[in-house]
Amino acid sequence: MLDTSFTLSGSESRPAPGLVRGFGLASVLLGLSAVVIGTCPSSAAVGAEYAILFIHVPAAWLSLLLYAAAAGCAALMLSQPGPGPANALHALAPVGVVASLVALWSGLAGQRALGVWWGWDARLVCELVLLVLYAGAIALRTVIAEPARADRAAAVLVLVGALNIPIIYLSVNWWHTLHERAAASVGRSSFSIAAMVVMTLAFCMIAGAVVMARLQSGAPKEQQ
Repeated sequence: MLDTSFTLSGSESRPAPGLVRGFGLASVLLGLSAVVIGTCPSSAAVGAEYAILFIHVPAAWLSLLLYAAAAGCAALMLSQPGPGPANALHALAPVGVVASLVALWSGLAGQRALGVWWGWDARLVCELVLLVLYAGAIALRTVIAEPARADRAAAVLVLVGALNIPIIYLSVNWWHTLHERAAASVGRSSFSIAAMVVMTLAFCMIAGAVVMARLQSGAPKEQQ
């Protein structure tokens, strides 16, 4: 039986290897299932639709979920100082950077299909802000020599930046730009919607595996 217990409250904040492997395997199975669902005749995902179903929407949702988790860690860092929440935040941030970059890249790919390169799309601009916030949280630990001060600064930045999450969600209602109002409400079939949801779960599983692997390997290093 796999030992999957771990804690974020102290120095033993490393998940068991079996849990990391389990998340990785789940991501592969879910990803394959999403491709099968999304490419079936009833879904007929073609062209730019592949980027939306299998890359853009899952990456965008994942970037928001990771930031929400990072904000939770930041709140714990300020209310209950300790290495666990700080390590979790700094394990989440690089994965959030990758998710935001993928969401931006695939979003631009979808716009190019419409003949537009950037166009100042409201959601893509807000996603770019999210990327900067993730990168800022990482950079603060590099530029501030004292680890405790760096962690507090990163926590404050992440919590203030959490205001961007509802702005991302509501941006398509506030500003009329190229972005669809809702990925699941633009006439797609139930198979297409199911493919997006399953692929999002696959993205979440692989992100969880990477975050836990970083914690397991001790990266980032715990405070002395």
